[in-house]
Amino acid sequence: MKIYDISQEVFGCEVYPGDPSPVKEVKLRIEDGAVCNLSALSMCAHNGTHVDAPFHFINDGKTIDQVDLARFAGPAYVAEYNGDVTAEVAKRILEEARSCDAEAAKRILVKGDAVMTEEGAKVMAEAGIFLYGNESQTVGPLMAPMAVHLIMLGAEIVLLEGIRLSEVPVGRYLLSAAPLNLGGCDGAPCRAILMEMN
Repeated sequence: MKIYDISQEVFGCEVYPGDPSPVKEVKLRIEDGAVCNLSALSMCAHNGTHVDAPFHFINDGKTIDQVDLARFAGPAYVAEYNGDVTAEVAKRILEEARSCDAEAAKRILVKGDAVMTEEGAKVMAEAGIFLYGNESQTVGPLMAPMAVHLIMLGAEIVLLEGIRLSEVPVGRYLLSAAPLNLGGCDGAPCRAILMEMN
């Protein structure tokens, strides 16, 4: 079975403008006489490849540890698109996914430089999808992400941001993108992978 790692390496990852970058601190080194090598790290919950919980933009929304893990794992559909994901584009992506596999249409990943619009977000919300992923560090316009996030997170759609799909052909896969169990947090890093389905 072929497995695609669609995650960014943490210490060299992309960072949303204004967010703190990941930092690694070496605490112990075997070469210095320590019993083991030991590293500590600090990072933003939204660095690199990560998931957003509703609490990210909705104050009484679910935190990452409260989101059903079933949303992060299962059949998924990889589409390809560059540009604004309008209502028409969102409908087309959903139709492509459903014609391939109805279950995969619950988790949509978009390969390319795609920017979700409010109208496209409403289509995805009305469709009741579980998860939406994209390659950008944010699902909506880079400097004005709030409206799109409110629509999608308000519908409890998990947002998987900062994935890497350049090596992944369009089609149906098995997704695993479980977040770190960060109690009370608005999001979390994850190691997202896609597995080919027979």
